[in-house]
Amino acid sequence: MSTDRSRPDLDDTTVEGLGKLSEALETIEQARGQLYGFHQHSGKADLLLQDAVRLLREAGHTTLADDIERDLVGRNVIADRWTFQIVEDYDANYWSVFRAFDERARTELADGDRHVFEARMKQRERSAGHPAHEAGPALSE
Repeated sequence: MSTDRSRPDLDDTTVEGLGKLSEALETIEQARGQLYGFHQHSGKADLLLQDAVRLLREAGHTTLADDIERDLVGRNVIADRWTFQIVEDYDANYWSVFRAFDERARTELADGDRHVFEARMKQRERSAGHPAHEAGPALSE
């Protein structure tokens, strides 16, 4: 069983291209996480806003409470959409397409292997034979 995932059969430019594609996908994954954070923070803010409206109303500030409730509570964050709809659109129309192209590229060019660029970097930068610098666990053949 081999521990070498560096794919010496692939040319450097292909490996670099796959590496950039992988890096781009990782960046998209971070953006998606931030989008989900935006979704959750916006939802929490709306619930807190509802508490504020209730308290302002209890304190006798009925007109202000009514205006906030009517014009801000439950408001679309962008035209025609709440944040869950933004997340759903992002996932369906961008994130899933991005992931599919990443998978396609890996399948067509590297037999599905992931992180070939990084595997080559590890082979270059590790100290062979040094503890904690092992090539990696054996891969299934």
